[in-house]
Parts: sequence; structure tokens; C-alpha cells
Amino acid sequence: MNKDWTEMNKEMQKLLSKETTFEDAIGKLIELRESLFAQITQIVNTFPEEAFRQMPFAGADGYHSKTLAYSIWHIFRIEDIVAHEMIAEDRQILFAQGFDRSVHSPLITTGNELSGNEIAAFSEKLDIMELYRYAREVKQSTEQILLHLSYSDLKRKFGEDMIGKLQRSKCVSEDENAAWLIPYWCGKDVRGLIKMPFSRHWIMHIEAMQRIKNRLCKLARKGVDPIAYCGLSCNHCFLGEWCGSCRTAYNTCSFATVSPDGICPNAKCCMEKEIDGCYKCDEIETCNKGFYIPSNDGANAAKAQALYIRKYGKKEFLKVLDRLHGKYDFSKAQKILGQDYREGLRILEEN
Repeated sequence: MNKDWTEMNKEMQKLLSKETTFEDAIGKLIELRESLFAQITQIVNTFPEEAFRQMPFAGADGYHSKTLAYSIWHIFRIEDIVAHEMIAEDRQILFAQGFDRSVHSPLITTGNELSGNEIAAFSEKLDIMELYRYAREVKQSTEQILLHLSYSDLKRKFGEDMIGKLQRSKCVSEDENAAWLIPYWCGKDVRGLIKMPFSRHWIMHIEAMQRIKNRLCKLARKGVDPIAYCGLSCNHCFLGEWCGSCRTAYNTCSFATVSPDGICPNAKCCMEKEIDGCYKCDEIETCNKGFYIPSNDGANAAKAQALYIRKYGKKEFLKVLDRLHGKYDFSKAQKILGQDYREGLRILEEN
């Protein structure tokens, strides 16, 4: 499990145990959820729609055997039901804001009853951007509920009346793989619900989404030119295990993830100019786009590598990087090349 998320969750639970630290616990929980939700946002902003319906681990035993779309639906249907039907006792976001129509889901349940091809078929029907909007609205509404709780609310329990209410809502399937959820939730107090659907449940499923994402990126990179538009080598980059490359629709490179349209400025510029990469551009020495922006620590290193490709070609570039990375790790190599792009080019030529 992600160490940072695990530690934040442990700290939140510890703070939740005392009235004097209750508000700090809610603050830590919201901080954890922000970090987790950022992973969903990054995937939605950078991955193609087809990615959300694929099951690269179909048949596996674990949460990663699902799809990205199903995972988002499942996380936030459970939270919507628990936060609104049980704790706030008001209307679920799914119905209150019309997402039952706009997401195009054939279900209003948590999806626990689905398996295998049923999950894939279900995922095909969903409008991904509306699903993301639904997830965001549920997250925000839950956090408003949490911020208005008092420490004494944590001990509130749920009885037979709540069980009946949830069953009548039809938001949990009567299938044996789903029906257990209602007595499970109602067997907890509010503190227990905070510890699972609102935190640990997120961690488990979002870590599974990361596994799905990384596998899709790995598959996308097969047979693709390993040289990025900016001149970096995907084969030597620390992101190589998790990024599908800017030459595919699965780009999770840093400048892609922070760009509004999910496309790195260097990649976009090269595509617009219909050139293979920045190393084919006459303006590279003075370029300040994307990786070459002066405030980027890796700007000079990327530019030095692009200039080396211009002079010696991709095959020689990959060979020299193999030799350089035989001496240094990625971070150290980039630091050595990044002092000045002219000096970086000289170092590459001498290796």
C-alpha cells in the first residue's frame, strides 16, 4: 500500500479517538482525500475514454480486476449512499443533481453484484466526464457533512429502521455479493463509517486504479518510439514504469498531467509543426515551451539531449544514455546534464 496514504490514515484514526483532536482528524481526513482524489483527476484528465473500459487484469483476484470506470462508480456510490442516506439523512447526490440520468448508468446500485464481462459492459455505457463530475460532487458534499459533525456524533448507531430504509431505496442489490453491505454499514457507528467508506475504501480502490493505469501504460508503450518529443528517453526516465509515452494516448509525463488538455506543450507543438520531435526544430536553442521552460529543473538536460539527437541520431543517443545511466541514476544524470545545455551536450559527446 502507498506508505504516505497509509500513514495519513493511521494518523487520522488516532486523532479521531479524542475529542480534543477531533477537528484535526477531520482536517487530516480531508487532506488524505485530496491526495487520493488527485489521482482520479490525473487519470481522467490524461487518459483516453477507451482506458476506462478496459480490464487488463481480467480474472485476477483483487480490486484491480475491475475497470477504471467501475472503480470510480463503486467508490462514490457507496459514499453517496452512506453519507446521505445514513449520516445526513437527506437526498443522495445521484438523484438530487440528476446524475442518475447524465452518467447514463443502467444501475443505481454500488455495482457489487457485477463481475467479469458484466463490469466491462457496464463500463461501456458510462459517460466518463459526467461520472467524474458525480464523484467530485459526492466528495465535496461528504466533506461538508464531515465538517458539520461534532465529536458526540461519532457514537451514533444505526438500527433496523435504517436497514429497512436502505433496502427500500434499492441502491444496494439483493444479490448475495452486494446485500451484505447494508448490515455491514448498519453494524458500525459514524466513527466506523469514517474509518472505512470515507478513507480506507478509497485507498484500496484508488491503489487498484493505479495498478490498472500502470498496466495500460505498459501495454501502450509496446513497439512505440522510446524517444519523447522533447528529447527525453522513456527507456531511461523514472516515469517509464508508469507512463505510456507522449507518443501514445496514455501520457502521464509531468507536463502532460499539469496541462489543461492533458497534452505536453512540446508534444502539441511538434504535432502542429508535423515534425518528429523538438530535435527537428530550428528554434530549439531559444525555445521556452514545456520541458524547456527556464523554471523547470530539467530544462537544460532535456534540451542537451534533444541537441545530441539532432547531431548524432536516436540510436547513438540511446547508446550514450545506456553508458551514462550505467554510472548514475536518472536523477543524478539529469542533474549533471542540466547545469547548462551546452555543457550537457559536451558531456553526452564525451561519454
